Amino acid sequence: MTFNSWPFLFFLPMTLLLYWSLSRRLRWQNLFLVAASYVFYGWWDYRFLLLILVTTLSSYASALLLEQQTQRQSRRMTVAANLVLNLGILACFKYFNFFADTLQDMAASVGLSLDVPTLRLILPVGISFYTFQSLSYTIDVYRRKLPATRDIVAFMAYISFFPQLVAGPIERATDLLPQMLRQRRFDYDEAVDGLRQMLWGFFKKMVIADTCALAVNQIWDSWQEANSLTLFVGMLLFTFQIYCDFSGYSDIAIGTARLFGIRLCDNFRLPYFSRNVAEFWRRWHISLMTWFRDYLYIPLGGSRVSHLVTVRNIFIVFALSGLWHGANWTFVAWGLYSAVLLSLAVIRSSTKPSRHEALHRAKPATKPSLRDIPKVLLTFLLMAIGWVLFRSATIGEAVGYLTHIITSPVPLAPCPVGKLALLWCLLLLLVEWWQRDRRHVLQLPDNGLFRHRALRWMVYYLLILLIVLMHGEEQTFIYFQF
Repeated sequence: MTFNSWPFLFFLPMTLLLYWSLSRRLRWQNLFLVAASYVFYGWWDYRFLLLILVTTLSSYASALLLEQQTQRQSRRMTVAANLVLNLGILACFKYFNFFADTLQDMAASVGLSLDVPTLRLILPVGISFYTFQSLSYTIDVYRRKLPATRDIVAFMAYISFFPQLVAGPIERATDLLPQMLRQRRFDYDEAVDGLRQMLWGFFKKMVIADTCALAVNQIWDSWQEANSLTLFVGMLLFTFQIYCDFSGYSDIAIGTARLFGIRLCDNFRLPYFSRNVAEFWRRWHISLMTWFRDYLYIPLGGSRVSHLVTVRNIFIVFALSGLWHGANWTFVAWGLYSAVLLSLAVIRSSTKPSRHEALHRAKPATKPSLRDIPKVLLTFLLMAIGWVLFRSATIGEAVGYLTHIITSPVPLAPCPVGKLALLWCLLLLLVEWWQRDRRHVLQLPDNGLFRHRALRWMVYYLLILLIVLMHGEEQTFIYFQF
């Protein structure tokens, strides 16, 4: 089931009604939440529910065992066993055929013939997200950052909570699990603002991202015949498509969770207003980047080491981040491209590397000034080039696409594709800049014109009308494939 589908339109209100009718009995409320989440996920293919159950039970049991163990070696073996099991499941479904094909290609390049078997497996939706969420719990218990929970129903709700189950944000047990363990009360103001955030998320996805997708698909399907301006427009539109698609999903997920009295972490903070690449990665897919920071980058030494080791750590993190996104060398190349940009900042720095590394804990400033606009534009362009790697089917296609932008003739006439999409993108930038101090765009100010309730409702109805009118063929969220 997807957020932008008709079944969800009926599923959500019925789930909310039953959920809040059980508010006086926490265990029953959590049990119902688990059942609803399993229905939501099983809508695609009920057979994959077994994988979530295995991940859940293995992490739950491992944490209880870690709680009882006192010897360091035994604890290491327990946490390692859980990591091997869950990462093994992820690797089997997502990467087995990729590495098998790579091995065959490498053998063929030196004149050898290998017949490596492949598996005919369907990639389960969201497996990377809930696997990382379960692993963070086990690792945090191992590090004694939180006690192992004995409430299996609450733990199952933590792993399977349907708003963020298939595409994040990747929640930490230290934040989400305590919410599953305590009584929740309906908060009208929180729910209303959650609906506003959902509305803005639907608008970004179903109006801006899906409009961009039509033009992007058309341009990419015939990129070899397109001129430089058309290719450049295609690159820009995909840059906005992936942002509106993924951040739109995050807004819907966070807003939906607020209807259930649950707060999820922010996953985006206006990334295209970043003044450098390091700041961009502190604003983009925050839950994943902080996951890699806390469980990989810092254990490797982070930035409290020499410049050379810091660069090594950056390359490891972003190579694995690229591979996390998909079993294709284009994703790895995209990760390495980002690592190169970050490493250049570290190498050129004459101060401590910690001030320039991408995964720093400090939150970036949210108000770039007018004099920062050249930096913002340069950062945006660098990230747009990287998204070409992300969108392309092969590295050769990405290189060819970028080369054609430079070598193809510039037409005198304007680009015939994507004009409406470009207008939506411009509107998005203006509105996000205007509301850059708010958690989401539809937290309208209560002064000026918007102090009038009628005007605020006109905005809401206009967005709903645009969503209904421009909703065509259902477009799957991009990050569902990861």
